Amino acid sequence: MLNLGILISGRGSNMEAILDAIKKDKIPINPALIISDVSDARGLHIAKRLGVPAEVIPSAGSRAEYDTMILDALRRYEVTPQNGLVCLAGFMRILGSEFVAKYKNKILNIHPSLLPAFPGLYSQKQALEYGAKVSGCSVHIVDSGVDTGPVIMQAAVPVDVNDTVESLSDKILSKEHIIYPQAVELFARGKIRITGRRVIIS
Repeated sequence: MLNLGILISGRGSNMEAILDAIKKDKIPINPALIISDVSDARGLHIAKRLGVPAEVIPSAGSRAEYDTMILDALRRYEVTPQNGLVCLAGFMRILGSEFVAKYKNKILNIHPSLLPAFPGLYSQKQALEYGAKVSGCSVHIVDSGVDTGPVIMQAAVPVDVNDTVESLSDKILSKEHIIYPQAVELFARGKIRITGRRVIIS
């Protein structure tokens, strides 16, 4: 069974959705470690309530120095490139290229847009300002770019004329809580194959 590490910075709602699915035996993976770069992140309280080990590694130093601290923690809890999966769930730091290379095709992220549209920060605001009629969310493999890795799953939501950033964010978040656990399950069951930019689900 794979060991799972989840990196968070805030409320941890996607982390909670994944952990709830594991608890209900929907995902055959061991939740080995939660890492937060923020000491008072709400997600840490959720991890404690669910009995999942958690560590706070405050944002400090260069990207390479910080990545080394994250790698050391993952290694201690046996979330390795050989038998682990790393999920980013609202983690606000960008991982360096060496980190990503070590865990090639073993890091997942959830992004609140239908990639490749509106990468980076404030995707919901970008969608509204662009006048998009449809938005949504994407689970993708993390590569060395920003929200540029191969897409595993997507879910769409309509953008209504009266939507605000908050209302659109809420609609998208409800879809995130569905497709992120589904993507982790597919990965844990060995049903994902990556060929170039294509993710083939068996």
